[in-house]
Amino acid sequence: MSLQRSLENIARYNNQLNAFTQVFDPPSRAGQGPLAGLPVAVKENICTRLGRTTAGSRFLENYRSPFDATVVARLQHAGAVIVGKTNTDEFGMGSSTEHSAFGPTRNPWDPSRVPGGSSGGSAAAVAAGLVPVALGSDTGGSIRQPAAMCGIVGVKPTYGRVSRYGLVAFASSLDVIGPIGCTVQDCARVLEIIAGPDPHDSTCSPRPCPDLTSKLETPIDDLRIGVVRSLLSPSNHPAVNAGIEAALDRLKCAGATLIDVELPHADAAIAAYYIVAPAEASSNLARYDGVRFGRSAETSEPESLDAFYRANRTQGFGPEVRRRIILGTHVLSAGYYDAYYLRALKARRLIKRDYDQAFHDHALHALAMPVTPGPAFPIGQRLDDPLALYLEDVYTVGVSLAGLPAVAMPCSLTDDAPPLPVGIQLVGRAFDEPTLLRVARTLERQTPRPPVRPQVFAGD
Repeated sequence: MSLQRSLENIARYNNQLNAFTQVFDPPSRAGQGPLAGLPVAVKENICTRLGRTTAGSRFLENYRSPFDATVVARLQHAGAVIVGKTNTDEFGMGSSTEHSAFGPTRNPWDPSRVPGGSSGGSAAAVAAGLVPVALGSDTGGSIRQPAAMCGIVGVKPTYGRVSRYGLVAFASSLDVIGPIGCTVQDCARVLEIIAGPDPHDSTCSPRPCPDLTSKLETPIDDLRIGVVRSLLSPSNHPAVNAGIEAALDRLKCAGATLIDVELPHADAAIAAYYIVAPAEASSNLARYDGVRFGRSAETSEPESLDAFYRANRTQGFGPEVRRRIILGTHVLSAGYYDAYYLRALKARRLIKRDYDQAFHDHALHALAMPVTPGPAFPIGQRLDDPLALYLEDVYTVGVSLAGLPAVAMPCSLTDDAPPLPVGIQLVGRAFDEPTLLRVARTLERQTPRPPVRPQVFAGD
């Protein structure tokens, strides 16, 4: 897709989707490099010197970053063109992109439904054909879940594979940046560029990023793929289980060996995540007080400093962010730390051990499981039920707690009118993105192209 075509598509279709919150003027000349001229969208919580970096929050609605995130600088060095910033749940906290201060994003397959979250703006932009690739961030599934709900490919790298420098922090031990694209190859090309050591980020691995594209077409008849059948629950939408079973048959036909495995502590993942992540969020977001960072409240002179901070944070943060800050502060408080936070850390260790043992004991190269319990749901349906919204992450948060790489990709469509995408999640060994992407590319080749396209689609 040319840069000019991308900008035309955005101008024509973004009003229907609200995928972009900002669109930038094109550069006077194209850059040079392996991604020369490639239009790329960047999630609102990733710093760019162009425009503002709001993280989807009123608190940062006027914030202009003095620097580019490492991933942005690397894309630009490779010749890519940043065309704009995409909508997100505020500070990445949400599973529907409804918790943005700048309004909800709509799913291109059915604009009455959510695109998933929190990288819903990036996923919707790619699915609608506005850009070929976009950057998202994933803390508990925020790349994988919207990719699945929008029928495209999303890659969550191994924790530490990609620098977090310039990413507005949500939960520092979980946050990763990754690509969302139309194809596995598109995502692999971008991941090659943005991955690798970074002296600005002490949590970034010193390992250089290996070649991710040259062996994508290599057959997988020597690979072993674990199937977590306990996650193919009757409570899932029927199209989820049917689509994954069909995808597994395609992998088997491609020569892979399928092995049933168990993750004994999978049921603890959602509870552990929603203790660990809010606890880290309450610490990371403490800096937003209206003095050091963010806007000050529009109010009369406060009675005290506490009242001033309270007014700033109440007006600046939306209800979901306030909910998670309160929860995180509670589980870290005296008398509750051991009962909640410490126990969640122990559960996290057990969850990681389950994945490690599954890969080691069965000599696996990848695991297959659902991404979400169902397809995209109607806008507004779960705004009054936070627990139902949190359970949308039930199959993704365990992978995040374990720090492993994963790919979400389409595997089928529902029988709804209009039809909705259903995705499968492939999980790899730590720092083994080449093998994981090879499996994903094989499945992509074996999966028939959907007979229909999104209702809002700017492609040919």
